[in-house]
Amino acid sequence: MIKTPLSTQYESSSSFREAFSQIVDAASVSLKDQIILKVTLLDTKLGAMIAIADEKVLYLLEFFDPQRLESKIGKLRQKIKAVIVPGITDPIRSIESELNHYFEGTLKEFKTPLFSFGSSFQKRVWDELKKIPYGKTCSYASLAIAVDSPLAVRAVGSANRTNQIAIVIPCHRVINTNGGLGGYAGGLTRKEWLLQHEKQNC
Repeated sequence: MIKTPLSTQYESSSSFREAFSQIVDAASVSLKDQIILKVTLLDTKLGAMIAIADEKVLYLLEFFDPQRLESKIGKLRQKIKAVIVPGITDPIRSIESELNHYFEGTLKEFKTPLFSFGSSFQKRVWDELKKIPYGKTCSYASLAIAVDSPLAVRAVGSANRTNQIAIVIPCHRVINTNGGLGGYAGGLTRKEWLLQHEKQNC
């Protein structure tokens, strides 16, 4: 069963859902000849996440941040030519179950089918991210070498930031060469928690 989340950013569930509805407003939209994606809010140990999927694949999984999500969902709508409406699909059920097991420390590899949209370079970076073992990390510089672009460290960091499938495509496992956390779109507190969680359960 999909849980009803309450983000710590909001004082009540009503204000949370108001922010959610402002991002995903499907009112008065014609569904004729449109790809229809479903969107659902999920509750996790690290706060609410938003999942978007059709009946076959997951398109987006992000921590709930109104400013960032508004931009990402807008790009998704434009790229896929899709209408996004509230609802639940099999991939959303799958990722909700897998996230529960992941946060319990009993799942190390996700099986929910994904759809990635981006440049060929971004897709290469995301493919390499999926190769980083659970409980391990690599540097941005090492990731740049892995995609045959050793001078493109900044571009690798940018590709990490545009990753639309948080946790599953584990950009949180990429850190600075000196051991510092580097950046993370979901916030450094979450990144540190995820790395520690995986280290303890690997």
